[in-house]
Amino acid sequence: MNNKDVMKLAIKEAEKTMNKDMGGPFGAAIVKDDKVIAVSSNTVLADHDPTAHAEINAIRKAGERLKTHDLSGCKLYATGYPCPMCLSAIIWANIKEVYYGTDLDDAEEIGFRDDFIYEFIRNSNQEGFLKLKNISKKECLKLFEEYEEKEKEIY
Repeated sequence: MNNKDVMKLAIKEAEKTMNKDMGGPFGAAIVKDDKVIAVSSNTVLADHDPTAHAEINAIRKAGERLKTHDLSGCKLYATGYPCPMCLSAIIWANIKEVYYGTDLDDAEEIGFRDDFIYEFIRNSNQEGFLKLKNISKKECLKLFEEYEEKEKEIY
């Protein structure tokens, strides 16, 4: 399959669930070794889960199918430029190639606030929006130390 054919799968999945009021106009597909591993869409409304974005759902499905959290060598196709959460998940999954259809301006035009979150990240001390306070560091740090001592896998 070529890139446009894979994107068509993501578009078709997005259309299906969008028209069933399951989520927004977002679809994603993951390919490895020229084989489609996962096709998913945004199911935020159906799942009552703000993390059920198309890319996240596709990453979860691909990881399950490939029996790994490391999606190195995979390509991700998304109908929209990945939001900050999805972009982070893509990076954590070791996906190095992403193809997208629409951009942040397109999403903003129809009311999505991805750019607001990117702006928050750039200027992380925006008062009044999100309170981040460090507590119980010593106790929590013990978990980190125990993990390190057990030589657990870093991912």
